[in-house]
Amino acid sequence: MFPTLAPPAGFDATPDGLMAFAHHLANSVRPLARRHFRTPLAVEAKADASPVTEADRGIEARLRAEIHQAYPGHGILGEEEGGDFAHDLTWVVDPIDGTQSFITGMPLFGTLIALVRGGRPILGLIDMPALAERWHGNGSSAWFGGKPIRTSRRALAEARLFATSPDLFKGADAEAFAALSAAVGLRRFGGDCYAYGLLASGHCDLVVEAGLKVYDVMALAPVVEGAGGVMTDWAGRPLTPDFDGRVIAAANPELHAAALRQLTGFA
Repeated sequence: MFPTLAPPAGFDATPDGLMAFAHHLANSVRPLARRHFRTPLAVEAKADASPVTEADRGIEARLRAEIHQAYPGHGILGEEEGGDFAHDLTWVVDPIDGTQSFITGMPLFGTLIALVRGGRPILGLIDMPALAERWHGNGSSAWFGGKPIRTSRRALAEARLFATSPDLFKGADAEAFAALSAAVGLRRFGGDCYAYGLLASGHCDLVVEAGLKVYDVMALAPVVEGAGGVMTDWAGRPLTPDFDGRVIAAANPELHAAALRQLTGFA
């Protein structure tokens, strides 16, 4: 378990202070997620038909209040209330990544917290409230439960591939994913943000997705890259706020290049 960390005083913008505040945020909202998990909840459909609950909204409201209090000059972008990148530093939050898992009693949902400067995330945190597990990273180092982690060195033929659902892929994207699936050693579905933490810890090697939003990915990249992995769009470009929703995370540069070659004829 992580200790409760007080938010940094004033406008402490040191890397350690900002990361400490990210942990403070996660500690603050983890009890809210656990309180609502596996309880009767009204589920509404948003404009894009994705589900939302009072837990999603309540957690994001708490995150926004904490950020405004500690860093009133920072921007905020969240899944439920929106936002933009007009500020030099913007916190990007997804209160419950994996709402479908959350509402069906599956513990593989997470709270995602990132800090973005110039369109690139400079820190990311993946908190799994039901499992009391957490990853965090800054793009050059990453940790699980406070211990340093590294990705695997597996090659494509033995790689373990994850995607949240086959339903993410349509048309040519589905063909591309099928080609990649045929080239790896093992394919699994499910997990949402949890799969990226598993990749950072060396348990799986590839995560490939489509149809994602900026709040789905900004917290993941500093963890994956900090552990030694590579995370880009399907064209191999770094993830920015205007990415097209398609993501590939790989455990090492060689695997990333090989996986991209499998996707190139279709993406």
